Amino acid sequence: MPDVIRPATPADVDALARLAAVTFPLACPPGSTAQDQQEFIDAVLSPARFAEYVADPQRTVLVAESPDESPEDATDEPADDGPARELVGYTMLVAGEPTDDDVRAALTLAPTVELSKCYVHPDHHGAGTASALMERSLAEARAAGAAGMWLGVNQLNARAQRFYTRHGFAVVGVKHFQVGTRLEDDYVLERAL
Repeated sequence: MPDVIRPATPADVDALARLAAVTFPLACPPGSTAQDQQEFIDAVLSPARFAEYVADPQRTVLVAESPDESPEDATDEPADDGPARELVGYTMLVAGEPTDDDVRAALTLAPTVELSKCYVHPDHHGAGTASALMERSLAEARAAGAAGMWLGVNQLNARAQRFYTRHGFAVVGVKHFQVGTRLEDDYVLERAL
């Protein structure tokens, strides 16, 4: 059975933070230090920050849960009783005009939605979870009336770049991304919806 993709709820914030602490370092370039990565995780990917993200009307946080129910029990809603299923991936969409000057200069489509985060637990790589999250994210952005979607990806993260290219994204510019004390170089990718 495929993973269940659903909107995150306040009950998910601790699990989201745990998942982010595992997955964020996987996207960092080789020169990134564990200290810089942890500083970013503490500042941007904490339970408190995820609580803000889930409550923010300009953001859509989607989660993928592992399939531990029978197919007839699966829904897009979190379970009301018993332990929650394991979160194995998540995306975060941010609506509105980008705040980064380099991003604004690179984009060609408006209105736009940023795919701010797209991560899957390494134990679930290759299982279709990332593609399912991407398809749902694209559908959410279309439903919100966006003409395009954009994202930033580290210039050394070839695996992520291949994934985004398969999903219709193309490089339209460059930007910088602060991780701890390091200023990383990212590509700006965009696709039409």
